[in-house]
Amino acid sequence: MPKKDRYKQILSLALPILGGMMSQNILNLVDAAMVGYLGTAQLAAVGIASFINFVAAALFMGMSAGVQAMVARRIGEGRQKDAANPLNGALVAILVTAIPLSIVLTLYAENIMAWLNDDPEVIRYGSEYLEVRLMAIFAVGMNFCYRGYWSAIKLTGFYMRTLLIMHSLNIVLNYLLIYGKFGFPELGVAGAGLGTALSMFGGTLVYTYLALRHTRDFGFGLHLPHKETLITVVRISIPSSIQQLFFAMGFTILFWIVGQVGTAELAAANVLTNITLVAILPCIAFGISAATLVGQALGRGEPDDAHQWGWDTTVIAMITVFIIGLPMIIVPEFLLGLFLHEATAINIAILPLRLVGIGIMLDAIGLVLMNALQGAGATKDTMKVSLIMQWLLFLPLAYTMGPMLGFGLTAIWTVQFVYRSIQAGIFAWLWNQKKWTDIKLA
Repeated sequence: MPKKDRYKQILSLALPILGGMMSQNILNLVDAAMVGYLGTAQLAAVGIASFINFVAAALFMGMSAGVQAMVARRIGEGRQKDAANPLNGALVAILVTAIPLSIVLTLYAENIMAWLNDDPEVIRYGSEYLEVRLMAIFAVGMNFCYRGYWSAIKLTGFYMRTLLIMHSLNIVLNYLLIYGKFGFPELGVAGAGLGTALSMFGGTLVYTYLALRHTRDFGFGLHLPHKETLITVVRISIPSSIQQLFFAMGFTILFWIVGQVGTAELAAANVLTNITLVAILPCIAFGISAATLVGQALGRGEPDDAHQWGWDTTVIAMITVFIIGLPMIIVPEFLLGLFLHEATAINIAILPLRLVGIGIMLDAIGLVLMNALQGAGATKDTMKVSLIMQWLLFLPLAYTMGPMLGFGLTAIWTVQFVYRSIQAGIFAWLWNQKKWTDIKLA
């Protein structure tokens, strides 16, 4: 296939995913603005509770990697009639495990909030929000599995359209339930949690309807998962889930470390992290696309083509984020001034933001090839690399360079730059080793 056609295929998969992810960022800003009108304690409570919910949901979000890898492989093998069986298995597994966990966590929501914060108001409001959000964990897990499924069968447009429906529903429900508009009860923070939870359920219903209507030929909903399929999808997904869980926990430790340095540094780190998370969205979208293309090529028995898909996707991702990173390098003061209004915090963040702008191209290599490896089924390898690099290298060095030796935020972000660069190099090495071509999926 000519390079031009390969790049078109990559973009056709990645752009809808990127659009959906961008809508999620907009939703987060709208949610924060709505809750912010209630007060500082309420906003802080929702922030902490949202993170707790994310950590709990991460246990099931990793199921998406197993679904995408197995479905893409079956499509490549020409096994369309049972291509959806891994999705069937993942949905059953999530229902059986997530609902009991939600109930247990809900009972201890107040205790969990009290463990992370000692402000009575934050604990009270956070518990109200968290109790509602936790009941939707299984819907979040299912929605991520559907994302992997739509990507694997190259119908990412369904993913984007459903996310837009979900986010629109969330904004409307939050407005009605937080402030009690048009006859709805005024629930405050609990209304924000309920609006978000209901939108998650709504997304699951839409995904299920679309799958039943458009993918019955792939075996969706027609039969229970085969035993060997269920075992394989869980085996592949568990490392990915562990990786996501510890990645989320690592961010908590990072903010604690920065908080030991100073308040201005913590404010700057919060802005730097938010800018970074927005900037790497294309890397994640291209990575999900690479996982599909790699899985299907392996299913066709074309390992060399699968290897080339990984690098072709990496090239497009690097070009895209190079453009995004330029303003961070050239005009960091302008970007930081949109969020920070104190000169001290802005000056602290200038050099770290330039490091982000330079390092984002290396992130493109790491994130695309990490997802490509997961698409081939090498989730154990990506888990080991991520955990070792984040927990044994980055976090200890960040604490040493920041709070212990007093080198400040720039030193911490320099360590992060080095850690991400090494990690990208390791994923590139693993990709070129091609050991992932020998992985068998049921």
